[in-house]
Amino acid sequence: MTAETPSIPARPQTQGRTLIALEDVTKIYHVGTQMVHALAGVTVSFVEGSFWAIMGPSGSGKSTMLNILGCLDHPTAGRYVLDGYNASDLDDDERSELRLRRLGFIFQSFNLIPQLTVRENIELPLYYLGFDSHASADRAEELAEMVGLADRLEHRPMELSGGQQQRVAVARSLANDPAVLLADEPTGNLDSSTGVQIMELLTDLNARGKTIVMVTHETHIAAYAGSRLHMLDGKIDRIEQ
Repeated sequence: MTAETPSIPARPQTQGRTLIALEDVTKIYHVGTQMVHALAGVTVSFVEGSFWAIMGPSGSGKSTMLNILGCLDHPTAGRYVLDGYNASDLDDDERSELRLRRLGFIFQSFNLIPQLTVRENIELPLYYLGFDSHASADRAEELAEMVGLADRLEHRPMELSGGQQQRVAVARSLANDPAVLLADEPTGNLDSSTGVQIMELLTDLNARGKTIVMVTHETHIAAYAGSRLHMLDGKIDRIEQ
């Protein structure tokens, strides 16, 4: 880690502690002369080891919440604490560092780099973390085996099915051993049977202690989560646990 890179020490392992806290979070976008309140005073906390689904109609604020949780955006007002760090007070570089070290992302469209092999896609976060090539290769092999793709390490995304590509994306999201996995419609581009396989994989990861926050509009997918947060008009409509 370079001298100018924000230092983030190893995170404690305490099951059941509050890992994410949003406190009266508001997000306002300016569209022309209009102000759009994408989030309007959201307060909620998620404990370590939990599995949450965020649901709601289009425009309800669920994607904005995920962007803030992922340190891809910052609140207009309010406080966001991730793993003990007040992310709402960090500058762009510090937020990027926190994202790199504490978060893993799974996207609907997989977001794999087509020119890279499965191994290289999984290793990508480790490159930015400064892992040497041997450690990166070992980690990629470990994760590929975990997601059932040990025999596909030298394949490229176009040589894989959609379900296999999403498994690569899951493996890549775990490379940095994140505090939280953020999944944005992780089954949206998959057929129903393949979607079930991906959700079973996420359920297994949660059973191993990984904290997962997932956005979905599908009730049967949300049912895999232990808790469901329903958004409406930028506010929390209800929580099911």
